[in-house]
Amino acid sequence: MRRGVGRWFGAGCLVVLAWGAVVVAVKLTGDRDERVPSDAIAVLGAAQYNGRPSPVFRARLDHAAALYRAGLAPYVLVAGGVGAGDSLSEADVGRDYLIGLGVPADVTIPLRAGADTYASVSEIAVWFRGRGRQRVLFVSDAFHMLRLRILAGRLGLTAHTSAAPNSPIRANRKRFIGYLAAEGVKVPVAWLFQR
Repeated sequence: MRRGVGRWFGAGCLVVLAWGAVVVAVKLTGDRDERVPSDAIAVLGAAQYNGRPSPVFRARLDHAAALYRAGLAPYVLVAGGVGAGDSLSEADVGRDYLIGLGVPADVTIPLRAGADTYASVSEIAVWFRGRGRQRVLFVSDAFHMLRLRILAGRLGLTAHTSAAPNSPIRANRKRFIGYLAAEGVKVPVAWLFQR
């Protein structure tokens, strides 16, 4: 009986240690800014409210516009579908916001199929098909970057990441820790099952 309890305890400790290692990897990846010349900047969507980007989405879009103005890529892709109860896609709202910031309309591409991270990265990969090089500079929140790199690699993209520095999630320590903790589960799921 004690031996069985010991095994379960040992297994539980291993699971917690593995989860902790993933959380540390998520944090370290998110802290690394890889802004390098790329073939496109890809912004991952977030909530929008009746045509206005949420503060989190706005921070991502502002950062993408700054990267575009710095000459790091000739296109800005905005991924994100239509949320429950919405009539507009995150991609269209993000595109309109970027155009309002002065990013030319002909280089701002909405990708509307993304209902989740995997669907968004898949849609980005579809956009890249037949275009030769496939270097993409992802813009999202820091906690998101390791999972984006895993999914992009599986879909044949060469991924670099640059987290939105002014995200309200990053500014709220408790909220940021919650997202890091969740990625400790989401990253292994992406690595094991999303291909």
